[in-house]
Amino acid sequence: MTVRFKLKSNAALYGVYAAIATVAFAAAFTAATAASAVFSGGKQGAFDELNASRPLAALGSERQCERYAGLPSRWRDDPKAGMVHLHGGDFVFGSKLGYEDERPAGDGKTLVAGFWIDQTDVTNAQFAAFVKATGYVSDSERQGGAVVFHTPTRDEMNTRDLAWWTWVKGAAWNHPTGPGSTLEGRMNQPVTMVTQADALAYARWLGRDLPTEAEWEYAGKAGREGAELDTAPRDDHGKPGANYWQGVFPVLNTNEDGHVGLAPVGCYAANDFKLYDMIGNAWEWTKDAYSGPHQSHTNGDTAAVAPLSRKHDTPMVIKGGSFLCSRDYCVRYRAASREQQEADLPASHIGFRTVLRDAS
Repeated sequence: MTVRFKLKSNAALYGVYAAIATVAFAAAFTAATAASAVFSGGKQGAFDELNASRPLAALGSERQCERYAGLPSRWRDDPKAGMVHLHGGDFVFGSKLGYEDERPAGDGKTLVAGFWIDQTDVTNAQFAAFVKATGYVSDSERQGGAVVFHTPTRDEMNTRDLAWWTWVKGAAWNHPTGPGSTLEGRMNQPVTMVTQADALAYARWLGRDLPTEAEWEYAGKAGREGAELDTAPRDDHGKPGANYWQGVFPVLNTNEDGHVGLAPVGCYAANDFKLYDMIGNAWEWTKDAYSGPHQSHTNGDTAAVAPLSRKHDTPMVIKGGSFLCSRDYCVRYRAASREQQEADLPASHIGFRTVLRDAS
């Protein structure tokens, strides 16, 4: 199954494209789920005994994430603060139910070695501590801006494609909507408007790295292999189990999940490896270059609104989807989903988490 959506900048967007996309993708996933609706038995043992005496983040609900200050327990005292350990193992890398560039190679069985991984996305509080300690200047500050999402008006939708993306001068990780905006009340949210180089600089400050795509997906799938991995995450009560778009993208977000934009980290239940927000909220950088079929609707192609003078950098793989993924446009709120983003292009829906690999 290859699913291709092409947005058109006209008034018809407000009523028709949602229905087309929903029918196409939901029908395929519903059929697949009916055929294979059980878990694989899982590899929950990958969350191993090295975590037994470690303080885990007290997150997983709205109340807990709102109260979280954004810094994990023993921050800067413990070199693995905020991380959990996963021992190595094999898993099915990719999906036969999603987009063309997610197809597994052969049977998909892929082996990864053991590693530590952040329980949450790196927060604004953590990145601010890095900047304070090192004097680091981010790419968005050096470039003089970043790509920012906003809900477009009807006129904007009729005027240009990708009307929800704008290059905002002065926007940066610490000025999320542009000059004059601050991180007040947002220190527990994922840091965004960071490039891959920014993420790597932070990771190396802590002696860590960015995950490979395979490591990220191994952690995101958390030992599961069933068709339920390719459906919108919902809990046992039918409530969204992650921060993604409900409604008609990009003009109507019904807020069913409790958050219209970025949420604090850890507002939803962790996966079976005790990791929060592997799906939704903010896309996450990996260290791998992107290859594979380019989907026609992609991620909204944020590079299209960047300054024309800007040089195009290598497309890298980002994983996990964001608060902007919806049934009628992105459909990438899934562990196997993958997208491309130019390595040096900061955007308001992309963050990261770090890993520390076991010694070989």
